[in-house]
Amino acid sequence: MPDNKIELETDGHEVVEGAAGRGISQKSFSQAVTDVGAGSMLGYRLEQQAVLSNFGMEALKSSSVPSLLDRAAETAALGMRASLSKILEFRKTENDLLIRAGVGWRAGVVGVVSFGADVESPAGYAFHTGSPVISNHLEGEQQFRTPQLMIDHGVRRAINVLITYGGGRWGILEVDSSSAGEFEAADLAFLQGLANFIGVALDRQVAEDRLSAALEYQKILVQEASHRVKNSLTILSGLLRMKARSSTTVEAAEALGSASDRVIAVAHTHDRLWRDAGSEMIDLAALLTEVCGTLAQQLDHVDIRASAEPSEVSPDQAASFALLLTELVTNAAKHAYSAEGGVIHVRLTRRDGKRVLEVSDEGVGFAPDFSIARSGQASLGMRLIQTLTQSLGGTIEIASGSGAAFFVRF
Repeated sequence: MPDNKIELETDGHEVVEGAAGRGISQKSFSQAVTDVGAGSMLGYRLEQQAVLSNFGMEALKSSSVPSLLDRAAETAALGMRASLSKILEFRKTENDLLIRAGVGWRAGVVGVVSFGADVESPAGYAFHTGSPVISNHLEGEQQFRTPQLMIDHGVRRAINVLITYGGGRWGILEVDSSSAGEFEAADLAFLQGLANFIGVALDRQVAEDRLSAALEYQKILVQEASHRVKNSLTILSGLLRMKARSSTTVEAAEALGSASDRVIAVAHTHDRLWRDAGSEMIDLAALLTEVCGTLAQQLDHVDIRASAEPSEVSPDQAASFALLLTELVTNAAKHAYSAEGGVIHVRLTRRDGKRVLEVSDEGVGFAPDFSIARSGQASLGMRLIQTLTQSLGGTIEIASGSGAAFFVRF
């Protein structure tokens, strides 16, 4: 779980080290973590998937191992809302785990301090067995010894996962926290996903050092990384959907169901990235068909009728489009019809040099005083629709007649 309060072991101005030995302000890092720290548990899980997806794309473009590890350490801390993280590389000759990158540690730690790689330490155990380790109460830990560095920084709980590459073991990704609370299985899934991306990126770096013509290999890595993200997000969507079915309140069920829909939309985007690996553009018509097909299975009380003209956009635009489409369709399914259901029309066309996404229904229509701006103040879904439309550089209009219709031009 996220820290309820971020506690830093230094004053607000001490300098800590990044992966490449460069300093970053503890005060700046604290502010970044605090900014991310607002929101509900549901928002927290969605934030984790967002930062994981963003890091995956960055990792595939990285040309420097130190900067890659530095960014990974920052992503781990932000994604877990923790003040401390570190990446440990196994050194066979010394039989230890060296801190190659980290966030939140005092100067003189990163690149210098190492831990024994034996199974008596949490990191060493995770490295040798391949099993992740969650230690939620280090002050009472009996199975493992707690390194002095962590004691000095007031660490109360830690979570370790293995980083692999090339079929072997590279090191450990660890997040530490000085606050009370507990890390959960969902946190473990996020951290292992991040570790998998690090391993994929390290694979690419090694391959590019050995091969002068690495374009085909890079294509394979893009496929594998996007495929992994798609599978992870699909699993997460299923878990959210299962939780929605067992929820005791309608509000919780709707919130979890909406979250599941949003996650699966991102999953479909990554599926397109996997299938179109090597291409700089994504086929929107195929993406629209896939998203609507999945939504039709989840929203079984409505009949979604989709059509799309061929159109291609960048991967970033495709992700925004998939999320926007999901929000518009689920909004129509929720507000247009009762339990008996009805029809939702989805069309993607080109008019006057612009793409036009139309989502309409044959339901009750808009309330007389409805406006997107006013609804956005109270509805997360409508705020997302506005934000995603802006991210596409588009505009949105509504029309009411025999039902309601949204028109997004971008």
